[in-house]
Amino acid sequence: MSTSTTYLENLKNRVYFATDKEVPRDFLDRMFAEGERVWQDTLAPKGLEDRKVLIVGGGGYIGVPLTTHLLARGYSVRCLDLLLYQNRDVVHPFLGAKGYEFMFGDMADKDTVTKALDGVSDVIVLAGLVGDPITKKYPQESAAINDAGVLNVIEQCNGKGLNKVVFVSTCSNYGEIPVDTTADESFELKPLSLYAKSKVAAETAVLDGKGQVDYTGTVLRFSTAFGLSGRMRFDLTVSEFTRDLYVNKKLDVYDADTWRPYCHVQDFACGLTRVLEAPAEDVAFDAFNAGGDVNNYTKAMMVEAIVKHIPDGEITYVEGGFDRRNYKVDFSRIRNRLHFTPKYTVDDGIRELIAALKQGFFHDYEQRRDYYRNNDIEYSKT
Repeated sequence: MSTSTTYLENLKNRVYFATDKEVPRDFLDRMFAEGERVWQDTLAPKGLEDRKVLIVGGGGYIGVPLTTHLLARGYSVRCLDLLLYQNRDVVHPFLGAKGYEFMFGDMADKDTVTKALDGVSDVIVLAGLVGDPITKKYPQESAAINDAGVLNVIEQCNGKGLNKVVFVSTCSNYGEIPVDTTADESFELKPLSLYAKSKVAAETAVLDGKGQVDYTGTVLRFSTAFGLSGRMRFDLTVSEFTRDLYVNKKLDVYDADTWRPYCHVQDFACGLTRVLEAPAEDVAFDAFNAGGDVNNYTKAMMVEAIVKHIPDGEITYVEGGFDRRNYKVDFSRIRNRLHFTPKYTVDDGIRELIAALKQGFFHDYEQRRDYYRNNDIEYSKT
């Protein structure tokens, strides 16, 4: 079965001209060969002209920039989302765009997922109640969404002739690790929250699929996100601290010496795409910490970075917060195996957010707090 001429041209442009210049030529050649394999094994049998990615949760903080990135790279995107935070307008810019399709639906509903999987080549699972506070606030809904819903998607992916299924997990799974230790992917998982425990269970379901399913499964353990997005969030450390100090709000910093890794939403989009395009044998049924060593920060370091740009804020350091998580993370696997290194530093994210605030963006924050934060949801299990 010959490869489509149009697809080959698109593949060449995607791999050799639209991939980071730092990626070695031999790896680019392997990416191109992977693209040819995908045509033979997945696209041609499904009658697809190019890759079509189902993003479960494509209307979220990371899903929106990921959609933009994939469409720009020539992919088609189907977004399945319930838009639980009443944020329907985040997908408006994509409606009618070439290659984009939106499906309003619940990933816990089997018929909905069956329809969503029809005619796609790959799947990225982003959806879920994200973060410790909201899963603690909505434990029953969390069980329906983060446990039953995610597992429903993973289970239904088998037997559909898919190429890759990528599950987005979290570095929060490492919990509280010893000082002066960095967690690589083999480090023991010690989830402290309902949110992280659900992620670990889903990771297990994906990785245990080796030899049992007909797709290539991969887990990405995400750092804490930052950066501008069409579905902006101000309940994450970089954005929350920066905005609070910008608007002269007193900032209380709990347990300032605890570590977290951070990663820009644009870099997450690139990292997810790299997994889709990497040789299957390099990502098959393995986990990768997603981020970069340069963005391992303590909260105190974060405040110091912001104060360089906003020097007059009122800051109080408080010990004994409820969140015990403390983890510094090693990113050598994704760097060495997939040649992925984030482009954006925490300082870049601080500067871009300050620039946006100066231009009057997010002026409606106080009137729409629930829109900009994962505070409340509207969910009724179908």
